[in-house]
Amino acid sequence: MAKMDVSKIFGKIKYVEHFPDFKVKVVENFADLHVLEVDHFPNKPGTWQIVDNFPNFKVQLVENFPDFTIKFVKHFPGPQKK
Repeated sequence: MAKMDVSKIFGKIKYVEHFPDFKVKVVENFADLHVLEVDHFPNKPGTWQIVDNFPNFKVQLVENFPDFTIKFVKHFPGPQKK
C-alpha cells in the first residue's frame, strides 16, 4: 500500500463521527503527521484550525485502520520522515 501525502492535510478541519475524508489515529510515537491546532492562519502542513462549518477536510479519530497517524504537538508541525 502506498503512503499518502500527508503534507497536504492542513487548513480548516472538522472532527466528525461519520463520512470522514480521512480516518486518523492519535499516537505518541512515530506519527505520520505532527499536528498543531491553531486559532488563525492554518496555512502550513500540519496546522489545523478546528471548525464547525465549511471545513477543508473532515477527520474521524479512530483506533483501528487509520488512513494515517497523527501526534498533537506544540511546536514544529508537519509530515515526519520515516
